[in-house]
Amino acid sequence: MGVWAFLAAAIAVGLGALGAGIGNGLIVSKTVEGIARQPEAKSTLQTTMFIGVGLVEALPIIGVVLAFLFYAAA
Repeated sequence: MGVWAFLAAAIAVGLGALGAGIGNGLIVSKTVEGIARQPEAKSTLQTTMFIGVGLVEALPIIGVVLAFLFYAAA
Protein backbone atom coordinates (compact mmCIF):
# COMPACT_ATOMS: atom_id res chain seq x y z
CA MET A 1 0.00 0.00 0.00
CA GLY A 2 2.90 2.37 0.68
CA VAL A 3 4.13 2.40 -2.92
CA TRP A 4 0.67 3.29 -4.27
CA ALA A 5 0.27 6.09 -1.73
CA PHE A 6 3.65 7.49 -2.71
CA LEU A 7 2.70 7.29 -6.39
CA ALA A 8 -0.63 9.02 -5.74
CA ALA A 9 1.15 11.77 -3.81
CA ALA A 10 3.68 12.28 -6.59
CA ILE A 11 0.96 12.46 -9.24
CA ALA A 12 -1.09 14.94 -7.19
CA VAL A 13 1.87 17.27 -6.71
CA GLY A 14 3.19 16.84 -10.25
CA LEU A 15 -0.10 17.52 -12.02
CA GLY A 16 -0.82 20.43 -9.70
CA ALA A 17 2.54 22.00 -10.49
CA LEU A 18 2.14 21.37 -14.22
CA GLY A 19 -1.31 22.92 -14.33
CA ALA A 20 -0.22 25.91 -12.28
CA GLY A 21 2.81 26.50 -14.49
CA ILE A 22 0.73 26.47 -17.66
CA GLY A 23 -1.98 28.61 -16.09
CA ASN A 24 0.45 31.20 -14.75
CA GLY A 25 2.19 31.41 -18.11
CA LEU A 26 -1.09 32.04 -19.90
CA ILE A 27 -2.23 34.64 -17.37
CA VAL A 28 1.02 36.59 -17.49
CA SER A 29 1.31 36.44 -21.29
CA LYS A 30 -2.22 37.75 -21.79
CA THR A 31 -1.59 40.49 -19.23
CA VAL A 32 1.55 41.59 -21.06
CA GLU A 33 -0.41 41.62 -24.34
CA GLY A 34 -3.10 43.75 -22.74
CA ILE A 35 -0.58 46.20 -21.30
CA ALA A 36 1.13 46.46 -24.69
CA ARG A 37 -2.20 47.32 -26.32
CA GLN A 38 -3.47 49.67 -23.60
CA PRO A 39 -0.67 51.01 -21.41
CA GLU A 40 -3.09 53.24 -19.51
CA ALA A 41 -4.86 50.15 -18.10
CA LYS A 42 -1.64 48.78 -16.59
CA SER A 43 -2.61 49.04 -12.92
CA THR A 44 -6.03 47.43 -13.44
CA LEU A 45 -4.56 44.61 -15.52
CA GLN A 46 -1.78 43.96 -13.01
CA THR A 47 -4.23 43.81 -10.12
CA THR A 48 -6.41 41.34 -11.99
CA MET A 49 -3.33 39.33 -12.96
CA PHE A 50 -2.14 39.01 -9.36
CA ILE A 51 -5.58 37.87 -8.22
CA GLY A 52 -5.66 35.30 -11.04
CA VAL A 53 -2.17 34.03 -10.26
CA GLY A 54 -3.13 33.68 -6.61
CA LEU A 55 -6.18 31.63 -7.52
CA VAL A 56 -4.16 29.44 -9.88
CA GLU A 57 -1.53 28.85 -7.19
CA ALA A 58 -4.21 27.39 -4.92
CA LEU A 59 -4.20 24.24 -7.08
CA PRO A 60 -0.64 23.09 -6.23
CA ILE A 61 -1.20 23.92 -2.57
CA ILE A 62 -4.27 21.68 -2.56
CA GLY A 63 -2.21 19.04 -4.38
CA VAL A 64 0.46 19.11 -1.68
CA VAL A 65 -2.18 18.82 1.05
CA LEU A 66 -3.73 15.84 -0.74
CA ALA A 67 -0.28 14.30 -1.14
CA PHE A 68 0.29 14.53 2.60
CA LEU A 69 -3.13 12.96 3.21
CA PHE A 70 -2.49 10.11 0.75
CA TYR A 71 0.90 9.40 2.22
CA ALA A 72 -0.31 9.62 5.83
CA ALA A 73 -3.19 7.22 5.11
CA ALA A 74 -0.79 4.51 3.94
